[in-house]
Amino acid sequence: MFTGIVEALGIVREVVRVGGNLRLSVQSEISPTLRPGQSVSHDGVCLTITEVDGHTHWVDIVEETLKKTHFHRVHIGQHLNLERSLTLQTPLDGHFVQGHCDQTLPCINLVRREGSTLFYFPLDPQHAALLIPHGSIAINGVSLTVAGLDDERFYVSIIPHTMQKTNFSQLKPGQLVNVEYDLIGKYILRYAKLQGHAGRD
Repeated sequence: MFTGIVEALGIVREVVRVGGNLRLSVQSEISPTLRPGQSVSHDGVCLTITEVDGHTHWVDIVEETLKKTHFHRVHIGQHLNLERSLTLQTPLDGHFVQGHCDQTLPCINLVRREGSTLFYFPLDPQHAALLIPHGSIAINGVSLTVAGLDDERFYVSIIPHTMQKTNFSQLKPGQLVNVEYDLIGKYILRYAKLQGHAGRD
């Protein structure tokens, strides 16, 4: 479990294909603090540390995860948002993020304003019920607020601090992001569907 508050930016140093899986070497300031077996969010995807070597660490990404995330397009030099897992002592400054990507979405537009940048994404009808104005969403592992939405798209507003600390500073229209919808919303929607089925029995 994570909070969506990015601790560090990692840089992909090596990409090694092993069968249908990928092994990534990532360099970051928190890499020396990690240990094999530890769970760390990489752009919103919970991955297990397999090896630590100085300021780099290795993770394995299985084929199923590659299909569901933007990691099927990962490349050397790419920046990843990193966050270690939540502890009982960790302030919950964001929201509960599982590190289980629901889907990828392309950035379709960005608008720079004084004091913030708006990033727009298409609204998938399949997941539309999980988005509400001012609700929570995790994009590339960053806990964000849905600033606005309509029938076709939604957008988030990124302040300068978040731009500096995450890879939103490099996000351009056309690029894919990993999206995880709010956990509480998923349970509520699931409960409502089950209640609806029960009412018809």
